[in-house]
Amino acid sequence: MNYYDEYRSKLRTSDEAVQVVKSGDWVDYTVALGFPALLDAALARRRDELKDVKIRGNLLFGPIQAAECDPNREHFIYNSWHCSAYERKLADRGLCNYIPMVFHNVVPYYRHFLKVNVAMLAVTPMDRHGYFNLSCNTGTSRGIAEQADIVIVEINENLPKVCGGFGDCIHISEVDYIVEGEHGPLPEVVTGPPSDVDRKIAEYILPYIQDGATLQLGIGGMPTVLGQMLAQSDLKDLGMHTELCTDAYVDLHDAGKLTNLRKTIFPGKGVAGFAFGTRKLYDWLDENPGLSFCPLEFVNDPSVIGQIDNMVSINGCISVDLYGQVSSESSGIRQISGTGGQLDFLNGASTSKGGKAFLCLPSTYTDKQGQMHSNVLPLFNGEIVTSPRSQVYFIVTEYGAVNLEGRSTWERAEMIISLAHPDFRDDLIRAAEKQNIWVRSNRR
Repeated sequence: MNYYDEYRSKLRTSDEAVQVVKSGDWVDYTVALGFPALLDAALARRRDELKDVKIRGNLLFGPIQAAECDPNREHFIYNSWHCSAYERKLADRGLCNYIPMVFHNVVPYYRHFLKVNVAMLAVTPMDRHGYFNLSCNTGTSRGIAEQADIVIVEINENLPKVCGGFGDCIHISEVDYIVEGEHGPLPEVVTGPPSDVDRKIAEYILPYIQDGATLQLGIGGMPTVLGQMLAQSDLKDLGMHTELCTDAYVDLHDAGKLTNLRKTIFPGKGVAGFAFGTRKLYDWLDENPGLSFCPLEFVNDPSVIGQIDNMVSINGCISVDLYGQVSSESSGIRQISGTGGQLDFLNGASTSKGGKAFLCLPSTYTDKQGQMHSNVLPLFNGEIVTSPRSQVYFIVTEYGAVNLEGRSTWERAEMIISLAHPDFRDDLIRAAEKQNIWVRSNRR
């Protein structure tokens, strides 16, 4: 049997393929653009036949019909490794539960502890060698599929074909069923225009970046504007080693700044685990030999990151307290996103020769009633700690950048208060005094 005969023998409609799912099963939708929309819709159509089917996903843009069709969660229970904006809204409605993790551990969790009865994932069309490319979803998809009892691939004709270091493909011999069908355009994530605060934060970070630095940029207005500033700077030979590849790297490449030539690991190649952004990004990724997509077990491994000289990690966060604890995933107990790879890159960049790790946030936020609140808090009270104080490096707001490594509690209190909005600093000093982390020599 040749590969095309095998393909035809495994071809099913989406409704036929989901018949393998049984009540009580664990089903996996993998990550982001790997979402199997046709299979999800078919599974939702089986709602009344099934009970207690648990589904895992990760940064999915939705709609997830299996979650939406069952508001009482009698038939389907959806869970996310990292909430997208859509999944956050599901969580607010009680239709999504978060699974705590750090990204480089996700596949080992599956390998050692978790059950996958059915894995469903979107892939590119099969090539003549019998391989399906995992596209922008390489980071975790293959590792999950390897642990599944049954693997169903959904052909998405719009996915870019990425070049991989390893783990970027799945062979037809490893697949149980194949589903075809028409898909709409890939979801595009368009970052809004950066704010003045974003620009100010980026200005504080820019002087710390030198020629030949390798960058990990998170998503959002500040990393986007930093990418624009770097593209317009005199810096050269920048590199990419990041879990998430976004449009910021395309801007750097188009400006001639992203060459990857000085990287100590995969020189000449930009490394990533997964990607989402605009059509411009997807076109850049497609069959680009200057890029190498790899599993997050490698990309996010702190010991790997630490081997990259001048590794610069830049991520956003939500709040920080006077001890240097950082929350990047919750507002109180409300789940906003997830731990993701923040700890991976904090640890890795901290051990890199010349490395630096920045956690960035605006000093305040304004609620729906128009009242301003401080994102610098005396002490967390319900917020989920994403990065413990023992592993936090630089903190940056629009009022400056401070390096907390090796600093005592009273030094930290003074440095962190200097990042707060002036209207809140006196209250924070009084709180620090009450918490016994303020000394007479501290500046007021």
